[in-house]
Amino acid sequence: MRHQKKGATMYLLLVFVLQALWVSLCHATQHYPASWGHYDVCKSQVYAEDRLAWHYMACQPEATDMTNYLTVSLDPPNITCGDPPEMYCALENPYMCNNECDADTEELAHPPELMFDSEGRNPTTFWQSTSWKKYPKPLQVNITLSWNKTIELTDDIVLTFESGRPEQLVLEKSLDYGRTWQPYQFYASDCLDAFTMEPKAVHQLTPSTMLEIICTEAYSTGYVWKYDKTVRFEIKDRFALLAGPRLHNMASLYGQLDTTKNLRDFFTLTDLRIRLLRPATGATMVDENNLSRYFYAISDIKVQGRCKCNLHANSCVFDKGKLGCECEHNTTGPDCARCKRHYQGRAWSMGSYLPIPKGTANICIPNNLGTSVRPNASSLGAANRNQARVCDNVLLRCQNGGVCHHHQRCQCPAGFGGILCEKAQCKGDSCEDLQSSQPSLHPPPTAQTLPLALLSLIPSLLATRGLTSL
Repeated sequence: MRHQKKGATMYLLLVFVLQALWVSLCHATQHYPASWGHYDVCKSQVYAEDRLAWHYMACQPEATDMTNYLTVSLDPPNITCGDPPEMYCALENPYMCNNECDADTEELAHPPELMFDSEGRNPTTFWQSTSWKKYPKPLQVNITLSWNKTIELTDDIVLTFESGRPEQLVLEKSLDYGRTWQPYQFYASDCLDAFTMEPKAVHQLTPSTMLEIICTEAYSTGYVWKYDKTVRFEIKDRFALLAGPRLHNMASLYGQLDTTKNLRDFFTLTDLRIRLLRPATGATMVDENNLSRYFYAISDIKVQGRCKCNLHANSCVFDKGKLGCECEHNTTGPDCARCKRHYQGRAWSMGSYLPIPKGTANICIPNNLGTSVRPNASSLGAANRNQARVCDNVLLRCQNGGVCHHHQRCQCPAGFGGILCEKAQCKGDSCEDLQSSQPSLHPPPTAQTLPLALLSLIPSLLATRGLTSL
């Protein structure tokens, strides 16, 4: 009996050891997205020289459904169905003509705002255009979404059609509040015929061609429209070209966003325009005897993103019909794109995602900053790439105790090197002392040695009487 109890106890201990070993191995080998940070905190209080001081970090608002904050306009303005009332037929069955649109009857009206209401209703709500009654004149509609604010896309743009998906469509963006436009992507059942472009899919792009404007035929099929209703602009697939298939290597993406303005601008916009150029026809020939089969109808538009605040704000408010960043780091403006008055001691700079996970705030500093006022070195980060000076003793650009020499180079203390003395130069045990205060993405020593220590216990546990058969 005693032997059985001892065996059971040792078995439970072995299970515990194996479980601990598994957890340790996971922590030692897995790259956690959390380690890259969400950049949701702009500053925190820390002790420095026996007093509380502010430590500043890069920050940005959480991503959200940006369709809650837009205005929508249609061109031509009278393109919505229902005035006068009209009957519509099903595309796949020209004899099924029981869909009525009447702008004066709430249950039969299909205004533009129904593209942005809650989904899941029965029956489905949707916006609908007039039918193609002026054929062969093109049935074309521009749907413009405006935010009156610069936003950054964080997920796919998804259009859900209640009618057949258009045979020709262009998605466009504006960076200057609708004054100029540039294409995002072309969509067609035949790209060569519609836009004289070879068809291409996003998965055919490479990191060097990820900003290429393509035409895709993946979302313009005719006969199976009843089951395939969505049209996508694949933001995450483009992110994956730099961050990996599951977006595990966000460090690579953040690094590129930091240093490549064209990449940042590609995912940034103030307005989005959907140009519907040709409705679904379901066949090679248009049935001129039943043009009420051809129209556009959209039940949902999804745009996931965040306010662009240049990494100087972690919240964005919607007040009096307008979005605006709640700026930190002594910055101001709708996008936190300039320094506050009296805080123009150096040129404004956007925050930086690097170093991960908290980035660099690049705060605006007071005018005529004296030597007695010293911002946290980590809040200023590396030298501003837009400034000619490499370093400045007042701004503390030289790290780890380095001294700026003629604004051109940092004289580094023993054990440190690099342009800004940011690199530890150490050998043997001295390396551990120098780097003990530096943040690291590598697993801690415990995470590396604990699995080996636990492994060494297993043979002795297995050799214990009563467990040799395990």
